[in-house]
Amino acid sequence: MRAAPLLIPNTDRDQLEKWVRSTTAEAGLVQRARIVLLAADGVVHAEIACRFSISRQTVINWRARYEECGVNGLFDEDRSGRPRTLDRDKLISVTLTPPPKKYGVTHWSSRLLADHLGIGYGTVARVWREHGVHPWRSETFKFSTDPELVAKVTDIVGLYLAPPENAIVLCVDEKSQIQALDRTAPTLPMQIGIPERQTHDYIRHGTTTLFAALDIATGQVTGICKPRHRHQEFLVFLKHVARAYPEKELHLVMDNYATHKKQEVRDWLTGICQGG
Repeated sequence: MRAAPLLIPNTDRDQLEKWVRSTTAEAGLVQRARIVLLAADGVVHAEIACRFSISRQTVINWRARYEECGVNGLFDEDRSGRPRTLDRDKLISVTLTPPPKKYGVTHWSSRLLADHLGIGYGTVARVWREHGVHPWRSETFKFSTDPELVAKVTDIVGLYLAPPENAIVLCVDEKSQIQALDRTAPTLPMQIGIPERQTHDYIRHGTTTLFAALDIATGQVTGICKPRHRHQEFLVFLKHVARAYPEKELHLVMDNYATHKKQEVRDWLTGICQGG
């Protein structure tokens, strides 16, 4: 005899669907929520059991559990025996310590640390996620040896935060050695259910250098591309920027790259400052 569809209030359905969509809910809870939702949609017990590779009696039991206790009845009950303990402080402490040399690696993986501590690697991954620990990532840093660093940073930050009246502050930089690539066939546009697609092979047309100036007040970028990265090209770029902001007082913030300190560049900037 086919069981009647399970009646569930809208509030329960919202909670069950929330668990089904969740990426952090326990797998067992998600499965039970799906069982109840399918039963509410009128799917027969045998079909539900087949979908989840479980017995028909298990479906009946969880349906009965929901009818008796509601959504709270879908949680695991406390099990007998001593509860499992996890020393999270130790796990994080070991994570922040380089692995022993016998492992032949420089960073922990969740599986390696799990074997080392005798716990499940899923547990390690969960604790890492909760504490924001990413052993597989690394970044670089550099200490400046410039004795005037603080004064320079103060001047630049002050210029950004409080630029002179009627003046424009531009952050100038370059990106060199950009590969100029062209695909061997036209790019296929995105369609419903299909992302934009490009051929895996390409034709290389050398490299180019992008010179750009960012107006920090408006976000507008003024830039040009040149085939080389020399002071001659940089000077052409500066003249291009000057034409983009006619009759404006410009303040340029740039790094100490050798191209920026060439005498020809300095002479031109001095002439601009003097109204030449």
